[in-house]
Amino acid sequence: MSIDLVVEVLRNTTLTFATLFPIINPLGVAPIFLSLTEVYPESVRRLLARKIAIYGFVLLGASLAIGSSVLAFFGISLPNIQIAGGIVLANTGWQMLNREATAAPQKSSQGSMQAALQHAFYPLTLPLTVGPGCISVAVAFGAHIRQQSNIARLDYLVPFLGGLAGMALVCVTIALCYANAGKLTKLLGPVGTNTVVRLSAFLLLAMGVQIIWNGISSSLAGTPAIHRTSAAGTSRVSQYAPATVALRYHFPSYQR
Repeated sequence: MSIDLVVEVLRNTTLTFATLFPIINPLGVAPIFLSLTEVYPESVRRLLARKIAIYGFVLLGASLAIGSSVLAFFGISLPNIQIAGGIVLANTGWQMLNREATAAPQKSSQGSMQAALQHAFYPLTLPLTVGPGCISVAVAFGAHIRQQSNIARLDYLVPFLGGLAGMALVCVTIALCYANAGKLTKLLGPVGTNTVVRLSAFLLLAMGVQIIWNGISSSLAGTPAIHRTSAAGTSRVSQYAPATVALRYHFPSYQR
């Protein structure tokens, strides 16, 4: 019995990691992180990488555990979260795309530890790293777990622990990619780094527009808000549109 539980935890860990990693894409976002933190020394960037990984894990874990309940309490639907998050993400990409390049950034007193930590959560963690796309998937995954395991508490604990483990692995890759982003500059040089940053900023803008469009499409299609807990005690979840595409691919039993 214990072996079956371990296998189930590993299965959910693998599936959660495989679902969230391409959405977060720490390898692709690392040049953007480097561009936003180029005024800070290497030691500060490594500290920021660890902070972002921790904040990201807290966000994903909270979305998995209580995300759907919080949205239901405030009467907010996932399409609205996608639209708001997409606007913020697109604005970040637009500002980076139009920012003048600096050939040799000066690590002056302005790039202090205190200034760096003030930006660790916003915008470096939310929405740059953990954006509305992966938050929507985490919320839908958590709601799916509660819907499918309303009899035994252990049935909920096993996939929940597997999901947390998969999210922890994703956040470890975030910390590693961001902490070593400085090596990318030495490899590409000033011109190559500026080119990669501009392309990444354009992709970030396009991602924000796509997330906004997904939210608008879901709203126009009549996607309802998240339902509150029913009288029978089972949490009913509305169709999560784009957020459930990955879940239905990895979890064939996902019905709603």
